[in-house]
Amino acid sequence: MNSKYFTRRTIRKYENREIDASLLEKILLAGTRTSTTGNMQVYSIIVTSDEGLKRQLAPVHFNQPMVTEAPVVLTFCADFNRFNKWCRQRDAEPGYDNFLSFMTAAIDALLVAQTVCNAAEEEGLGICYLGTTTYNADKIIDILDLPHGVVPVTTVTVGWPAEIPEQVDRLPLYAVMHREKYSDYTSEMIDDIYRAKELRQDNLGFIAENSKNTLAQVFTDVRYKKADNEFFSGKLLEVLKRQGFMP
Repeated sequence: MNSKYFTRRTIRKYENREIDASLLEKILLAGTRTSTTGNMQVYSIIVTSDEGLKRQLAPVHFNQPMVTEAPVVLTFCADFNRFNKWCRQRDAEPGYDNFLSFMTAAIDALLVAQTVCNAAEEEGLGICYLGTTTYNADKIIDILDLPHGVVPVTTVTVGWPAEIPEQVDRLPLYAVMHREKYSDYTSEMIDDIYRAKELRQDNLGFIAENSKNTLAQVFTDVRYKKADNEFFSGKLLEVLKRQGFMP
């Protein structure tokens, strides 16, 4: 197994250096070999390298500097538009205007995104996954001219690393692996699983700078608040209606 899986890092700072078109095409082609539901390939990848478009995308990703500094921004979309058109042109009426079909296409897109990330890192490139795509999917649709039946689900910045940051923490394998059936967690197990994470100096710093008592409170009260989750959930549901995946 490639040892890079165990040493990988998210790269947020990039050299002022373009990615050769043939290399980028090779990486994206690797993504097209990803397993997809029924081999339908109901996804699309928007490749953005134009500086003006990247500046338009930056605010919808909360102005994270990687969006404008990376040479390439990849937006992975759930896409039934292409498949629906093919069906109709072949005298077949598609029935994919529903939430299940969105989930099918979103899973396809995410699987492809991960394959592209792996391929990019194998070539020495760095990537950063942006979890902000679904928050402002409506604005991304407008900026990238996404038609009916297409919804952005994730974004990845790609470029040549300008730094090698410290590796972030991960929960131990036994925290996420269940043998045969799901084994629920006792309070003692939760304490054991999260102890190392809670005692990291950077996480202790997050607790102090946010005036909280626990790391969990940083997540629930600051980073991913209930009110924000409900607000962006409502926005995403409206996007799914607008794009034809909800009644």
